[in-house]
Amino acid sequence: MELDIAHVPQEAGTGPLPGGSRVDALIEAAYAHAATHHEGTVADYIPALATADPAQFGLSLVDVHGGAHEAGDAAALFSIQSISKAFVYALLCEAVGHEEALATVGVNNTGLAFNSVVAIELNGGHPRNPMVNAGALATTALIPAADPERRWLTIQHGLSRFAGRPLELDDAVYASEMAANQRNAAIAQLLESYGRIREDPAGVVDVYTRQCSLLVSAHDLAVMGATLADGGVNPVTGERVVSAEVARDTLAVMSASGMYENSGEWLFEIGLPGKSGVAGGIVCVAPGKGGIATFSPPLDAAGNSVRGQIATAYLSRALGLNLFASSSHFAQKE
Repeated sequence: MELDIAHVPQEAGTGPLPGGSRVDALIEAAYAHAATHHEGTVADYIPALATADPAQFGLSLVDVHGGAHEAGDAAALFSIQSISKAFVYALLCEAVGHEEALATVGVNNTGLAFNSVVAIELNGGHPRNPMVNAGALATTALIPAADPERRWLTIQHGLSRFAGRPLELDDAVYASEMAANQRNAAIAQLLESYGRIREDPAGVVDVYTRQCSLLVSAHDLAVMGATLADGGVNPVTGERVVSAEVARDTLAVMSASGMYENSGEWLFEIGLPGKSGVAGGIVCVAPGKGGIATFSPPLDAAGNSVRGQIATAYLSRALGLNLFASSSHFAQKE
């Protein structure tokens, strides 16, 4: 991962974010720096995503008080894709509890691609974690509902509560993904054969595809991230979406597995729980401080937005957000 941020000093900040003007200045600096990068390619295995404008780039930071600091195309809409996995997992944990979610879906990284079938077979049918497709399908199937349509409405309503506004389906993306969804259909059938899915696999895949096709902006994702950062309370609406314990569990899983097979490197370099999607979105969370979200369609080989990673890494260093960065109290006293 070449993040091009060696020139940005690593700050250590254990308290709140600095004043708004300082955050605004660093947002602009991070945006300007990341915008100079043109590496990566737009996802094309879903035909509707291949038409994305590679020049679009938005950056948003929403703090736990609801303040927004933004640059570029922060209001541009795109499909949430795999970022939905983190928030649907939070809804599941809220509905069924810590132990059942842990036992059924798991939390350990597979070390393999997000859509790997091999990972399921190697682990006796266990999906391992909710951030890969197998785990996400199992998560979606476990959302309590009488039928697939009610399950879909529950998920749509839940993700809208995270965003603080009603989220709508992108019908074109949904249709395009359903037409190219053979691998997810096979994964769902394999999970059913192991008893991990007890619902109709076709219905589960349909609901999962719809949740991935919800339209969001970088601003929406930053609000969703800030909700997890503030112990499950949406800082814009004031509504409690999930408990503080569920927010904690979700951030732990995002830390371990949110950036696919590059999750360890992301944590090593950036030090924040994060989740990406192949439409070009990334959301990450600074607990107690806020959510950062980016949108830029060109992706690296692992499926993570190139500009999004660079901008997030810049802010993590400059704002002292890295969870593992510290400074010496002894040196400060001296």
